[in-house]
Amino acid sequence: MPHLDGAPVPHTESVGATHRLDLSRLSRWLAGRLPGVASAISLRQFSGGQSNPTFLLQSGGLRWVLRKRPSGALLPSAHQIDREYRVMAALAHTDVPVPAMRLFCDDPEVIGTPFYVMSYLEGRVLRSASLAEVPREQRAAHYQAMSDTLARLHLVDVAAAGLAGFGKPGDYFARQLARWARQTEASPGPRIPAMDWLIEWLPRNVPEDRATALTHGDFRIDNLVFHPALPQIIGVLDWELSTLGHPLADAAYACLAWHLPPGELKLSGLAGLDLAALGIPSEQDFLARYCARTGRKAISGWSFYLAFSLFRLAAIAHGIAARAAQGNASSSDAARVGALAADLAARGKALAAG
Repeated sequence: MPHLDGAPVPHTESVGATHRLDLSRLSRWLAGRLPGVASAISLRQFSGGQSNPTFLLQSGGLRWVLRKRPSGALLPSAHQIDREYRVMAALAHTDVPVPAMRLFCDDPEVIGTPFYVMSYLEGRVLRSASLAEVPREQRAAHYQAMSDTLARLHLVDVAAAGLAGFGKPGDYFARQLARWARQTEASPGPRIPAMDWLIEWLPRNVPEDRATALTHGDFRIDNLVFHPALPQIIGVLDWELSTLGHPLADAAYACLAWHLPPGELKLSGLAGLDLAALGIPSEQDFLARYCARTGRKAISGWSFYLAFSLFRLAAIAHGIAARAAQGNASSSDAARVGALAADLAARGKALAAG
């Protein structure tokens, strides 16, 4: 529970009208449950997130993070913050770095939707895949830390962590493809031809590899908290899509930065950039390090895993666009992110078609 030092917390903004909460009711609920909280509390919203609204909670000279389910009509199986809380609480006993979980509330009478409170981590969230904020000579080490952390996640003994029932082992891609196809169908808006093509192609081209591991589902550079000064990861955030799944789906998603162009939004990547000049490792180097640490000899069918990851991301973007149209999206740039669905699907089709 870091004490306030007067410095503003990066990437936070005033809470918008859509996500404004009843602070007096929240304060009463927290009293006696959250050690250190005072009667007076304040909230600022973290900017950029497209999923569950996330807030900086401040009181009595201390900071925490509050994350809630969005209000309004939501797609089936989406925004299950109870799963986020459960997996991070379980990982506290492993070598995967996560914030400490403090409280979970499933009573919608408190702030309108279920929410949880976790520790605030003093560190750096790097928004750019090119690591513009990091000195060139340190960038490779940051990507190496990312690869190592992903490997540690996939080596977690799920039974020992109490997560054996966190998902169904086997048939991961069949379940995921059915889920995202359903959610795409349920989201209003025009059909995307490349999405329809991938919905047909992907089930017919699932690799034989049937590995199962605990997967994050959204493992990318800006969902990691780095040490304030060192290339070390002190926290992995945003576990909404975590499950027992295929580790190479997670690895491919982490590698999408090498297949997406630079841009203004958080989905911007590294494609077309001079990686050597930037001091950033290649996708092959990133994967080689990951494979060495997980004991994987080789990867076959890599284009499938990349195409699947782009399809799933396109489906998520399509859902964000739907929430933007309904007015309950988490971020002010949700409509722009949602508009990326067609481009992401087209990139997935291009990779799949070879």
